[in-house]
Amino acid sequence: MNICVFLSAADLDDRYTVPAREFAELLGRGGHTLVWGGSESGLMKVVADGVQEAGGRLVGVSVDFLAAKARKNADEMVIARDLAERKALLLEKSDAIVIMVGGTGTLDEATEILELKKHGKHTKPVVLLNTAGFYDGLREQFQRMEDEGFLPLPLTELVFFAKDGVGALAYLEESAGLQ
Repeated sequence: MNICVFLSAADLDDRYTVPAREFAELLGRGGHTLVWGGSESGLMKVVADGVQEAGGRLVGVSVDFLAAKARKNADEMVIARDLAERKALLLEKSDAIVIMVGGTGTLDEATEILELKKHGKHTKPVVLLNTAGFYDGLREQFQRMEDEGFLPLPLTELVFFAKDGVGALAYLEESAGLQ
């Protein structure tokens, strides 16, 4: 399965890097392909290293203004013209999406992917990997949106919140009929 992971390129502490590495190793050992922003820095590097070292493939989609930070030994690397094209290519090349911890770029990617799913523009499973409760506030906000009628479909059909990588991957594999 080609699994797109949206996540930070920042250097983060162990409470985020250790679970990210564990999830990456699960992907690689499971024979999955990581589709990601292609960066050779921060959490993006941690996940790419873990997937590659565990036997998985890497498909990166960088953007021209970040091309100098792109991983050199990815199995495939595409350089998009801009962030909009990058997001479209990441979605196109993936079978499922996992949103890990990140900043405004990750949040932008997450909300666009969920908006496209809400409107039926894709039906791929989406998981928010809620490492260390990072997305507790967002989950509460989404629940409020559902409760107050802002979502045209149940939150459970839009996104799955996973506490850890094992739960995230199990949900994706079940959604794809691999379990």
